[in-house]
Amino acid sequence: MPPNVKALVVTGFGLNCEDETAHALKLAGAEVTLVHLSDLLDGRESLDSFHILALIGGFSFGDHIGAGRVLANRLKYRLSGQLQRFVADGRLVIGIYNGFQTMVKLGLLPGLDSDYQRQSVTLTYNEAGVFRDAWVHLKVNSASPCVFTRGLDRLYLPVRHGEGMFVALDGDVLGRIEDGNLVVARYADPTTGEPTQRYPHNPNGSVAAIAAICDPTGRIFGIMPHPEAHVSPYTHPQWGRQRIEGALPEEGQGLAVFRNAVKYARSNVV
Repeated sequence: MPPNVKALVVTGFGLNCEDETAHALKLAGAEVTLVHLSDLLDGRESLDSFHILALIGGFSFGDHIGAGRVLANRLKYRLSGQLQRFVADGRLVIGIYNGFQTMVKLGLLPGLDSDYQRQSVTLTYNEAGVFRDAWVHLKVNSASPCVFTRGLDRLYLPVRHGEGMFVALDGDVLGRIEDGNLVVARYADPTTGEPTQRYPHNPNGSVAAIAAICDPTGRIFGIMPHPEAHVSPYTHPQWGRQRIEGALPEEGQGLAVFRNAVKYARSNVV
């Protein structure tokens, strides 16, 4: 059991959510280090020193040849051994927005058959053909093994992406993801709370309204909406009304995602 949970936030080359993600992890109780990708690839820092790896949002390498593709290739061909050891050692990985895009193209997700290197799903251009910047409702799957969403039922988080449509590349992959409860959260109708394909509640047209998935262990987690952007109640778009009505919560809904991760790492990661 680590006395301090150490989290690594990867930065550089167009990634731009490092401060928000680091702040969320610190609020959750982690000791956070921001490391430029070059320092990680060149060996000046090592994944072995950390319990949680955060691949953050942004536009890594300008989204050239597809969002997350260049970053995934850099990690695959220069850090694969460390990544595979990190996962095998029972540590946690969270990928948000561009980080999620990177994880699926790297093969870390969905991790079927303990294969964390073969790509079988992707996140591609939004069905509406436009970049979407808005807030969305999510329905969390209580049967999912995901460590990050334990005890959560619904989330209200912002999205800001142009390539967020979840698609399975192989015929049986979607069925296996569904059967294993690896779909962690789905875009939901704000009135009924049920998963929806309707735009704008489903902002990108993701198959089966999929907004987040995990691997079978529940420790590897990718999500398109931004939990790090809603750790304070004052980032909610209606915080003023909530305060007037006496309904302003003490914290934003996204913080629970990071609290769960730190709590798990503190008790389970060596």
